[in-house]
Amino acid sequence: MTRESESGLPIEPVYGPGALQGWDPGERLGEPGGYPFTRGVYPTMYTGRPWTMRQYAGFGTAAESNARYRQLIEQGTTGLSVAFDLPTQMGHDSDAPLAHGEVGRVGVAIDSIEDMRVLFGGIPLDRVSTSMTINAPAAVLLLLYQLVAEEQGVPGEKLTGTVQNDVLKEYIARGTYIFPPKPSLRLTADIFRYCRAELPRWNTISVSGYHMAEAGASPAQEIAFTLADAVEYVRTAMAAGMDVDAFAPRLSFFFVARTTLLEEVAKFRAARRIWARLMREEFGARDPKSWMLRFHTQTAGVQLTAQQPEVNLVRVAVQGLAAVLGGTQSLHTNSFDEAIALPTGRSARLALRTQQVLAHETDVTATVDPFAGSYVVESMTDALEEAVGELMDRVEERGGAVEAIEQGFQKEEIERNAYRIARETDAGERVVVGVNRFRLDEEEPYEPLRVDPAIEAAQAERLAALRARRDQPAVGTALAALRTAAQGDDNVLYPMKDALRAHATIGEICTALREVWGTHVPSDAF
Repeated sequence: MTRESESGLPIEPVYGPGALQGWDPGERLGEPGGYPFTRGVYPTMYTGRPWTMRQYAGFGTAAESNARYRQLIEQGTTGLSVAFDLPTQMGHDSDAPLAHGEVGRVGVAIDSIEDMRVLFGGIPLDRVSTSMTINAPAAVLLLLYQLVAEEQGVPGEKLTGTVQNDVLKEYIARGTYIFPPKPSLRLTADIFRYCRAELPRWNTISVSGYHMAEAGASPAQEIAFTLADAVEYVRTAMAAGMDVDAFAPRLSFFFVARTTLLEEVAKFRAARRIWARLMREEFGARDPKSWMLRFHTQTAGVQLTAQQPEVNLVRVAVQGLAAVLGGTQSLHTNSFDEAIALPTGRSARLALRTQQVLAHETDVTATVDPFAGSYVVESMTDALEEAVGELMDRVEERGGAVEAIEQGFQKEEIERNAYRIARETDAGERVVVGVNRFRLDEEEPYEPLRVDPAIEAAQAERLAALRARRDQPAVGTALAALRTAAQGDDNVLYPMKDALRAHATIGEICTALREVWGTHVPSDAF
């Protein structure tokens, strides 16, 4: 009996040499570290060193999050990954009316450079790689990070990390946008130019399929819509006068790893191959680093269950293994209790230990590409490549990613797939252990981590004190310069940095840009 993959593609019970008949290994595989990078972006992959082990963390106040970061570093984390609260993601200060009830809930509250100093206090920024999951106000948080590093005596050329900065997927799947698409793309190009000059080792964007997957995208949709967004970013930067090889090597990607291990491995291989060909053949990139699709992976939060949460430890281990076998450059493993609340310190440690077991107790790091030549994986890679190509063509037929977003194409396709998954789960056709099969009569009690609601008032007090002691005319002058730059063609990051140094808040920066660029109102809001 033939099963279907998560992307709706057939999975045969048996694969043999006939599955790869007429198959040219040189064209489709190449060598590890060589075009088209199907087998990985580096020649030695994990045989030289393991992937970067990140743990996504951030909650409550900057001081609480700083304590969690220090714990993770002590336990062996090799990279930090910052979660910001919803007001920060939306460009609002903690004392704004719209922030009420959300301060510090799903991430750390950052209002100004003072909070950023506390967040990274005692952490040497020249010795840690930091990823920041922030999109619409990505430039603001990146500059705050740079300013804190400068206060530590760390120059920009020594900073390494990633800022997500992928606003297009916000219009598709997540909703934390601020400005309309066109000025948002202009801001993205400004970040590319700024980092080229000031932060040469920084990854300027992490084009994200993860959030589309969380919204219900299939593996094929995840890759197709992510790469279509990336194409739009490349076109925007080139239209702004940048040479493709000047910025493409710093592009990175962010994908999910599901429990369907074989398809996930094939998905990562297909994505690398498609991107390499796009960059070399469509955009004429000459630097091999521009052809590489380097990516971070997070295990699938959407597949975690509140029922029998300890079972999530098994799911995360399988998902993490899929990411490693697929050749990820960095990995975050979710904590088993994330379907209930923010992770406790113990559950975050167990999630990190999962990565460490994969790296040090298994043999998957002993060889560069464990699945090369596998009949099933190579066949699934080919099938996914074809399915992704067809979806990307449909985006292009609508005028590219932005035009397709404005027509609601990607969102509608993802919602249709999410409905299919929900229907199959409700009918019992899709087994979810502990939810629709192998249930307990009574769930065991679990005490989750809770965020103190008093932090909202504390953040408001910090903001009031900041505004009372800062040089208000200097802030006003800096914000006026930012608005002037936004009205013209100058790079807005330079006046933005001056305003932040003068202790302007995130909300004030974003409000200044809203006054010039407006805000995005989705077409289905009416």
